[in-house]
Amino acid sequence: MESPILSPSILAADHTRLANDVRAVEGLGVQWLHIDIMDGHFVPNLSFGPKTVADLRSKSDLFFDVHLMIDNPREFIEPFADAGANLISIHTEPEYNVSETLKRIRELGAQAGIVINPDTNVADALPFLSQVDLVLAMTVQPGFGGQSFTEPVLDKVRELDHIRQSKSLEFRIQVDGGINTETAKLCRRAGVDTFVAGTAFFRAPDRAAFLKEIQSMD
Repeated sequence: MESPILSPSILAADHTRLANDVRAVEGLGVQWLHIDIMDGHFVPNLSFGPKTVADLRSKSDLFFDVHLMIDNPREFIEPFADAGANLISIHTEPEYNVSETLKRIRELGAQAGIVINPDTNVADALPFLSQVDLVLAMTVQPGFGGQSFTEPVLDKVRELDHIRQSKSLEFRIQVDGGINTETAKLCRRAGVDTFVAGTAFFRAPDRAAFLKEIQSMD
């Protein structure tokens, strides 16, 4: 299993001072930043657009982990790649050509990820696992921060880890939703190596200690 990576979600940051929060995160030694893109259709919320990513890119060298929660990702991967996304993750649930979209993400010079919701079967992601650098298993219903962790999703994580090992694939396994230092331990034991934390991280009394605890997980 790869060394653990923490990818703080700026959805939980102060949106009036995103650049300052991103600089603070980077100053702690964080390497990744998770950026949730919501369209108000695929999920019942709105968040950021390509301009926000581009503006932050000019102020940060962090690895931008961009999660597209939108109905038509094929139409938006180029703007987000141009804005500076290092990794673009797309969902299996909407109706579009997933394989061609993953291929296009790579052509644009970004890493590619696939995402499954809590009620989506791992089988839906199976055809694409050889094309991706990361699989994100949502541990809450996407759309809003601050939700509680859904423990049954760990069965899907174990299944993904088994497939990864049995097929000698190298994708990272990421979880997002209700992740704190306690739920992260459960996820780590199931095979997770990449952790998205929003509310728990940004409201932590000691963010540096939170990061250290994630990074030190065996």
